[in-house]
Amino acid sequence: MDVRKRNRVSVTGRKDGPVVVLAHGFGCDQNLWRLVVPELEKHFRVVLFDHVGAGGSDVSAWSPERYSTLDGYVQDVIELCQELGLGPVTFVGHSVSSMIGVLAVVQEPGLFDKLVLLTPSPSYIDDGDYRGGFSEQDIDELLDSLDSNYLGWSATVAPVIMGNPDRPELGEELTNSFCRMDPEIARVFARVTFLSDNRADLSKVSVPTLVAESARDTLAPREVGAFVHRQISGSELVTLDSTGHCPQLSAPQETAEAIIAFVQGS
Repeated sequence: MDVRKRNRVSVTGRKDGPVVVLAHGFGCDQNLWRLVVPELEKHFRVVLFDHVGAGGSDVSAWSPERYSTLDGYVQDVIELCQELGLGPVTFVGHSVSSMIGVLAVVQEPGLFDKLVLLTPSPSYIDDGDYRGGFSEQDIDELLDSLDSNYLGWSATVAPVIMGNPDRPELGEELTNSFCRMDPEIARVFARVTFLSDNRADLSKVSVPTLVAESARDTLAPREVGAFVHRQISGSELVTLDSTGHCPQLSAPQETAEAIIAFVQGS
C-alpha cells in the first residue's frame, strides 16, 4: 500500500524547518487545518494527511477489522512517519487524533520530537472523580441517534461541537464535513472516538507535550484538559481564548501561535 496515496499526504512549508504533522479529528479531514497552515508554513515543514475513510483518503484501504480500535489509526501514523523519513516530528493531534498521537508516541517514541494535543479527551465518559463530560447513557443515546439517522445527527451535533452560534458558518462547515463521510465508516469511527478510554496511557508519554484546550468546549470541558496535563509529566497547558471544540477554525491565529511557540521553545 502506498502510504502517501492511502492517506492523501501533502508536504508543504520550509524544507529546512522542523517537521510538524497535523492530524484531524472525527468527521473532518485535512482541510480543517487550512486557516493555521499559512502561519505554520512560515516556520516549519508541514505534513497534512487524511485518516483512512476521511477526505481524499483511499477508502478501499478501510476495513472494520483494522479501524474498530484506535490501533489501526496509530499504525497508519507510524507508517506515515516512517515512509516520509523526515526525522523526529512534532505531532499535532486534534480531538481523537490527540489520543492517536499519544499511542503512537508510546509505541515508537523515536519517531517523535514533541506532541501537541489540541482539545484532547482520553475518555468522554464520567467515571468516579473523573469528569469526561458525559454519562454512559449520554454516549449511548448519541451513538443510537447516529445509527438511526447519520445525516440528521450530523446536522444537530456538529453545530454543538463547533460552538460559536453567533458564527453559524462554522457549524455549517463542520456539518458538511460530517455529511461527506461514509455513514458506515462514521459509525465505526464514532464508537472508537466516544468509547475509547486512554487515561492510563497518558503517563507513558515520554516526549515534551503541549495540552491546548479551549476556554469554552462542550465536548472536552476544562477539567479534562487539566487531567491530561496532570497525567503527562512535564507537559505544558495552555487555555486558548476560544469557544468550541475546533479552535483551528474558530481561533486560528491563537492556535497557530501556541503551536509555533511550543515547537520553537527549547
